[in-house]
Amino acid sequence: MPRSLSKSKIIAFRQCPKRLWLEVHSPELRDDSRSEVVFAIGNQVGEVAQALYATQGESEIIDFQQEGFANAINRSRHLLQSGSKILFEAGVQSAGGHAFADVMIPVRNGNGTAWRMIEVKSSTKLKDYYRDDVAVQTYIATQAGVTIDSAALAHINNQFVYQGNGNYHGLFTENDLTAEAMGRHDEVAGWIRQAHDVAACTSEPNIQPGSQCSDPFECPFIDHCHAHLPKATHPVTHLPRIQRTKVERLESMGIREMADVPDHELNRTQQRVKEHTLAGTCYFDRERAAAALEGLGYPAYFLDFETANLAVPVWKGTRPFQQIPFQFSLHQLNQSSTLTHTGFLNLSGNDPRIGFAEALIAHCGTTGPVYVYNAAFERRIINECAAAIPSLAPPLHAIANRLVDLLPIAREHFYHPDQCGSWSIKAVLPALCPDLNYNDLDGVKDGGMAVEAFSEAIAATTSAQRKDQLREQLEEYCKLDTLAMVRMWQEFGGDR
Repeated sequence: MPRSLSKSKIIAFRQCPKRLWLEVHSPELRDDSRSEVVFAIGNQVGEVAQALYATQGESEIIDFQQEGFANAINRSRHLLQSGSKILFEAGVQSAGGHAFADVMIPVRNGNGTAWRMIEVKSSTKLKDYYRDDVAVQTYIATQAGVTIDSAALAHINNQFVYQGNGNYHGLFTENDLTAEAMGRHDEVAGWIRQAHDVAACTSEPNIQPGSQCSDPFECPFIDHCHAHLPKATHPVTHLPRIQRTKVERLESMGIREMADVPDHELNRTQQRVKEHTLAGTCYFDRERAAAALEGLGYPAYFLDFETANLAVPVWKGTRPFQQIPFQFSLHQLNQSSTLTHTGFLNLSGNDPRIGFAEALIAHCGTTGPVYVYNAAFERRIINECAAAIPSLAPPLHAIANRLVDLLPIAREHFYHPDQCGSWSIKAVLPALCPDLNYNDLDGVKDGGMAVEAFSEAIAATTSAQRKDQLREQLEEYCKLDTLAMVRMWQEFGGDR
């Protein structure tokens, strides 16, 4: 059994004691595939934070992965005792726990050296479980003999606008949690004692899945813990837009099957989904779908964007997590049924917005409907480009005014049980057009993977060969999105 639990394991205990037990005894059951992007963002944000705080004096980084745990703790102890440098990832161990502080800044006072402790997060707000994080961190540090002058949580300031030249001053907002964190130390001591008791158990705790599986974040053992549960034939969660609180309430009543949900609990769309799911039938009102598209004319354009939302902005005039378009796919269909395709993709690493906007204007013409799937997204991206590039605003706004949304037509007039309550284009397409399938793509198969591919492609360390491979994958993925809209439009009767 571990003589010392890491801060992350103590926080895991706070989420669910069973999670802690699994972290200690069966870590091989973890599924971290959903967390890879989060880890990458955290590392990037951490590097910027270190560069910013290092400007306040001489600094040193402790890397326990390279140095080894024991060496990192020992070197941290000596550096904390000397109090002469700003420290990043300084390790402290005591009272049955250990932690590595993101930033420690020495503060001179009459009694020697105290420390200003700062935990850095890639979120844009102060979340409740961050408060637990800082409380644990300060408790372990004070028990290790480190004097804490103040403790803060720094998170991304989403109003920050990058002005270029590597200047990230203002990227973080600090929240002083000193009094709160220090006042919870008795509470933290109890957590650590209880966590050690759980870790010492010889068998897995008998805790049933519940809201703790996804609150405050999704547990990496969720698949393991749900594996023994009876599988619903048609789960309640396949009802569209059903709130998590309602799902939990229904499950507390023993209702897991869609068939058992009383109709008075459902709205009109949910009732339709329930009816056709249980009957195994497809709902398709072709006449009304066609009527919704009637008279829109030609040429018809089918447009889809891919965007990157970087936690740390790299292009002048952009904000953290702002969605920056780097790619579009555009199919064009004329009245004689001739279908052509063009697209745009910028993997140079430079700000893609001007090239994106110019290409969009050049290829969308000036007349004819521009079909999209979820118009609110494309319209917002176009309008943000217009605001950033005033010289191109008139033609961009003209394109935005021509957008026609296929999503509400699909939601109102088509449903197949295979959609499992979703009207995402990836759910509708195989049900409506079985010959087209995103699973047949190589590499990039969804929007999240597209962002990962873009981030890898623009990295300085990516080889030309790998960049070409990523380019091909991105182009094929985005092209399928707009081809899917063409086929959907045809099935809905747009070509009548």
